[in-house]
Amino acid sequence: MIAGHPSSRNTSLRAIKAIHTVVWAFFVSAIAAIWAFAGASDFTAATLAIAIVLVEVAVLGLNKGRCPLGSIAARYTDDTRPNFDIYLPVWLAARTKPIFGTLFLAGIVFALVRWLAEAK
Repeated sequence: MIAGHPSSRNTSLRAIKAIHTVVWAFFVSAIAAIWAFAGASDFTAATLAIAIVLVEVAVLGLNKGRCPLGSIAARYTDDTRPNFDIYLPVWLAARTKPIFGTLFLAGIVFALVRWLAEAK
């Protein structure tokens, strides 16, 4: 943990948690958009949403499966709960990658199936 005044550390941690939550919501929205765009047969937009999420997948992959914001937040706390770095319930923070990873992959399959069906 970084040395410093506790209120300063708390303010920094709250800011990181807020930013992390907004970034998380953005990528969850992009995953939902894949489904919506594919369902509406807008495959260009679905592909863009897939590409946006793949950027996050690459960032996580380059950081050994961990969000860089979590590493930054860890400097300001000794808390190790799954949601120490994000404003999510513990149960969701602990399961975010399997839940939304599955929805992401299933969304890609859904988009591909819809695209192939329309290409006939």
